[in-house]
Amino acid sequence: MLRIFFLLFPLFLLADSFITKDEYAKMLYQNPRGIGCHKCHGIEGRGMVIGKFKKDSNTTVVLRAPDITKLSYKKFQEALTASKHKLMPHYFLTKYEIKILYYYLKKRAK
Repeated sequence: MLRIFFLLFPLFLLADSFITKDEYAKMLYQNPRGIGCHKCHGIEGRGMVIGKFKKDSNTTVVLRAPDITKLSYKKFQEALTASKHKLMPHYFLTKYEIKILYYYLKKRAK
């Protein structure tokens, strides 16, 4: 058993990562910078009601996060890099992180 360990250990040292692309993508979607995308957009990214409030006695305003599974990559990237959002926090994601998130959503939408 010890021989196998010493034979395989160098392979682990040369590996880029101990987690897969899919594991990293899921982790990033669930917690990019303190609060996960899934808290507003849902586990599948299809959007959900974030909250409701009474504007006046006759009007209830419903805050709903949009479905992000059907966005083109360009629109997805623009949404994540825009400096002003009405509700969504700015996460300061890298280009690679944005690509991984997009990959994750497209893979889950299949």
